[in-house]
Amino acid sequence: MMSFKAGRWLALAACMAAVSVPAMAAEETGEPTHAQAPLPTVPLTITTADGAKHVFTVEKAMTPREQQVGEMFRPSVPADAGMIFVWSYPRQSDMWMENTKAPLDIVFIGADNHISSIVENAVPLSLARISSHGPVRATLELQAGITEKLGIVVGDKVDSEVLANKPAGK
Repeated sequence: MMSFKAGRWLALAACMAAVSVPAMAAEETGEPTHAQAPLPTVPLTITTADGAKHVFTVEKAMTPREQQVGEMFRPSVPADAGMIFVWSYPRQSDMWMENTKAPLDIVFIGADNHISSIVENAVPLSLARISSHGPVRATLELQAGITEKLGIVVGDKVDSEVLANKPAGK
């Protein structure tokens, strides 16, 4: 038989767990309200058809929460930086600019590490869907206008250690 004191302690512990678990879940799954802290970075190189190499330092958005928040609430993206979203397998990638203050170029990277499509100058704060229009293994967000400025186009090669492993099913 449980003592009164032990029973009260268990009841208190159960009550605290019931209160704290939903609060933690809301932080991890609720609507983002602020920019996330800078994520770990990795070098990324885009090689154009004429052999020009453009090097960026990109943040790796790897977890579902990091991917959900992305570049939201950040006022700008440096010209030599960005964020990459690597998918566990090639899939349709649909992005949006909700709560994203900086305009972006969105680069979709195919399973062969070549650019399969680019959406330039995505409109800040827009809820319009930005689609890869087919399976891709990663999505790269860069400063708006940088792809045109550097002559980056569909078919260019993307190299980075974050893309070194073959996606599942390949």
